[in-house]
Amino acid sequence: MKLADKVAIITGAGAGIGEAAAILFAREGGKVVLSDIVPCKGVEAINASGGEAMYVKCDVTKEADAKRLVDETINKFGRLDILYNNAGIVTAGSIENSTVADFDKTMAVNVRGVWLCSLYAIPYLKTTKGVIINCSSSVAIKGVTNRAAYSASKGAVLSLTKAMAMDHVADCIRVNAILPGTTDTPSLAVRLSQTGDADKARKQITARQPMGRLGRPEEIAEGILLLATNEFCTGTCLSIDGGMTV
Repeated sequence: MKLADKVAIITGAGAGIGEAAAILFAREGGKVVLSDIVPCKGVEAINASGGEAMYVKCDVTKEADAKRLVDETINKFGRLDILYNNAGIVTAGSIENSTVADFDKTMAVNVRGVWLCSLYAIPYLKTTKGVIINCSSSVAIKGVTNRAAYSASKGAVLSLTKAMAMDHVADCIRVNAILPGTTDTPSLAVRLSQTGDADKARKQITARQPMGRLGRPEEIAEGILLLATNEFCTGTCLSIDGGMTV
């Protein structure tokens, strides 16, 4: 029970990596607040298995929502030990075939969301000597085609993580980042279906992985747990990508 008596907030917990992390955290004894703009079915699964979880609807781009997320966590559990900033969107396109609105929305969700949730969590994490884990991506350190805005946002998350780690090391708050490779999630399935040939698209993205397969959300969650619990990790950027960035 690595997270016994710990309280964690996970944004973007409606499916995929966020949901897998929430279930794993609860299995390790943590009390988990699952947040998303859609209901999180993981709450029922956690509570039914004897864990303790609640759902808070939150649009991480809105300051009032980010504050309310933290406030409701404190009102319910009285403390906060872990913030996993998982919420994010994937926008396809190069600079030439993306719009300014695409760029602005991607940066708002993927970067501003990290900033806002961290802003309101940090005062409570100071008292618990807690940890923030941010979700960056393998594309933050490896170029891929047609992901200009997304890559920019995840590169920003990577740099922001290191800056936050330095800013708050004296507060005994650790700040780390997970860099997943392409992971088999419901979000990915939707994007593949929009290509017109989902099978072909799946084969193409799988070919980017030297291990010859996509990652599973549960495998990424294991890395997130490591970053949450290893007390000698701060500013750590952990790649779990099937060798994509080798």
